[in-house]
Amino acid sequence: MTTSAEAVEGLGKLEELQRRSHPVRAVVALIVGLITLIFAIGLSISFGAADISLGTVWTAVFHFSPDLTAHQIIRDIRLPRVLGAALVGGCFAVAGAIMQGMTRNPLADSGLLGLNSGAAFMLAVCFAFFPGLPYMFLILWSFVGAGLGVVIVYGIGSIAKGGLTPMRLVLAGAAVSALLGALGEGIALYYRIGQDLAFWYAGGVSGTKWYHLQILSPWILVAMIGALILSRSITLLSLGEEIAIGLGQRTGVIKVWGMIVVLILAGAAVSVVGAVGFVGLIIPHITRYIVGHDYRWIISCSLVYGALLVVLADLFARTINPPYEVPIGAIIAFIGVPFFLYLARKGGKEL
Repeated sequence: MTTSAEAVEGLGKLEELQRRSHPVRAVVALIVGLITLIFAIGLSISFGAADISLGTVWTAVFHFSPDLTAHQIIRDIRLPRVLGAALVGGCFAVAGAIMQGMTRNPLADSGLLGLNSGAAFMLAVCFAFFPGLPYMFLILWSFVGAGLGVVIVYGIGSIAKGGLTPMRLVLAGAAVSALLGALGEGIALYYRIGQDLAFWYAGGVSGTKWYHLQILSPWILVAMIGALILSRSITLLSLGEEIAIGLGQRTGVIKVWGMIVVLILAGAAVSVVGAVGFVGLIIPHITRYIVGHDYRWIISCSLVYGALLVVLADLFARTINPPYEVPIGAIIAFIGVPFFLYLARKGGKEL
């Protein structure tokens, strides 16, 4: 039951939020991000063990000739890899934005709160006990593992005296992530499946194929539409639960649907690239600084700039030490760890 005082306070907060939003800046950022992402995708397809010109990339995409080796390399190997990187980056970034908005926790990220490690742990279980499981079922078990991770984290964080504070949530997430990671590695050692799991633990998109994208795309599309539908409610929820209730929001329903969207996005991303962290931490903060506090713009821009970050990280991973590849997770962590420490020191005052 909302009171008139809560409603008035909520309207005041909403007006303040609208003043702090920058729709013109958001549109410009979205357009610039999309143009840069398209260029980065072309550049990433062009560079590799065999360098291919951007003109050849264009003709391979729009005028494919199966008789040309370069076209086959682009269509069968590089294009699904780069598109997979873009999808994964968008998934992690949007999942992080939703979590930060719903929990009002500036340190929220699927990697820091146990979702990624839970999904990776469940993949280890599948490889050990259900070898040869079709990829579709691996995705479903990734969703289950992500859900398991977040339930344990929230459970541990909630039972502590003083309730679920942002820092306590992160500490619980770190502990659960370490536990699930150790269990997954223990299973890998005991059942001798370390080679099969090395790809997921290191983080990379080199094994992405067209059939992976065909299976994942419908899930991701539905989750992204759900995120955009929820974006206005998440904006109100980011003002505080009492204020959101005062403005007529059913906060419990919003949180349930928001967490379902996050589980789908994180589970799908981990099933492709492995337990890569920090994308969902870095990108929402950057986009929030540019576009303001309206989550309709934050989610849209996070999708584009998250995709851009992982595409560029994959390009860097392939070119920094050829012919060997550096794990994407290591490259993004190189940026993400200082960013995390900076946010922890600030105490999240920007939310």
